[in-house]
Amino acid sequence: MVSGSDEHGAPIEVEAIKRKITPRQLTNQYHRVFTRSIKQFNIQFDNYTRTESPVHKKFVQEFYRTLDKNGYVFKQNIILPYCENDKRFLPDRFVEGECPYCHYIPARGDQCDNCGRVLDPKDLLNPYCVLDHSTPIMKESASWFFDLPKLSDQLKKYVEENPNLPENARNFSLSWIRDGLKPRSLTRDLAWGIPAPFEGAQDKTIYVWMEAVLGYISAVKEWAEKNKKPSQWKKYWLDPASRNIHFIGKDNIPFHVIVFPGLLLASHEGYNLPWEVASTEYIQFEGQRFSKSQKIGVWIDEALELEDAEYWRYAIISLRPEQRDTNFTWEEFERKINTELNDVVGNFIHRTITRRPRTSSTISKRRQPLSERERTMALLQDRPRRSRTDSRCSCPDRRNDWNTAPTIPSNNRNTNPSQPLPRKEAKLATRRGHQRETWC
Repeated sequence: MVSGSDEHGAPIEVEAIKRKITPRQLTNQYHRVFTRSIKQFNIQFDNYTRTESPVHKKFVQEFYRTLDKNGYVFKQNIILPYCENDKRFLPDRFVEGECPYCHYIPARGDQCDNCGRVLDPKDLLNPYCVLDHSTPIMKESASWFFDLPKLSDQLKKYVEENPNLPENARNFSLSWIRDGLKPRSLTRDLAWGIPAPFEGAQDKTIYVWMEAVLGYISAVKEWAEKNKKPSQWKKYWLDPASRNIHFIGKDNIPFHVIVFPGLLLASHEGYNLPWEVASTEYIQFEGQRFSKSQKIGVWIDEALELEDAEYWRYAIISLRPEQRDTNFTWEEFERKINTELNDVVGNFIHRTITRRPRTSSTISKRRQPLSERERTMALLQDRPRRSRTDSRCSCPDRRNDWNTAPTIPSNNRNTNPSQPLPRKEAKLATRRGHQRETWC
């Protein structure tokens, strides 16, 4: 199993400029958080990499040189916003303005967070540069494109004849193909990213969505190199007997069922196309869409401050929206842990484990040590029940980082467990500018 930190693109560069650090410094910080959180959640990857990996960058450039040679890349001039103060073009996240559909402000140059419409920077009403809020002018710039329409028939056959695609992925993809596939932009006028390998594109980088999907292959190549078997990656991507399975949300269906297979077909190198794309519907957060840009949701590094990894693992798996959108609420999270996991599953496993030596004639009289998994499940019965209005605070004292209403000072907290603290309702707090909920 492979994955990695997606580290390129306009949002990273914009955020780094605002923080007055380099994009590499910013992505190093995030990559450390991701790898630490993955370890704390007991998630095991054969290779968890990053798109700044030299293996990935080299593979992406070689891959697109092949596509260019095969006739699937073309150059075309387009009109883009240009900031005269910063002397730079403004790709998607560098420009904001008013949504032309719902008139929400600020809508980004690639999407409106209010109505969800996909936008182009030149679609915005009253656009402005996010760096200095000046009004950009429109200026011509060269861009390179992937000629996806050339592969329409092959992709239609792939989608129709793949029985492992879920209905939402199949229906959405076939609708896309029927409406007519369009060329996909390959380059951006950004300094941060993988340099475009095309002739005349020295000041361009590869568009993040068109290089990140290739990380599935480069991550396996990197894994093989780390294991001193550099050609072993071919077993997983070129051997017809191999199967590659992708786990995504429905918003990524176009890139995993259309764009990524299209890139693989255009290479003419016999790559295995995605065998299954396990695409789910959405999980909402208290009735709202999870959003990194709007800071709505539960951040992975903070989830463990609230509850153990196994609690989160069970709740997220049980909420997996396979057929329709589901809604995460703290009340439902509490119910799933207390009622389903601790009471039902935990009680069943606890009884099975503790009764086994007395009821099974095939087990030796000398009781065998329990495995780590058995010990964990047996202990579920003894874990305290959680409540959003629990009178005892179980969170680390990190109020200095929170912009929240005053609470009982730590030096006044009652540490005597026989005398409960005053009850306080759970409240939404804002930490580092995003929403979270605490049991403090």
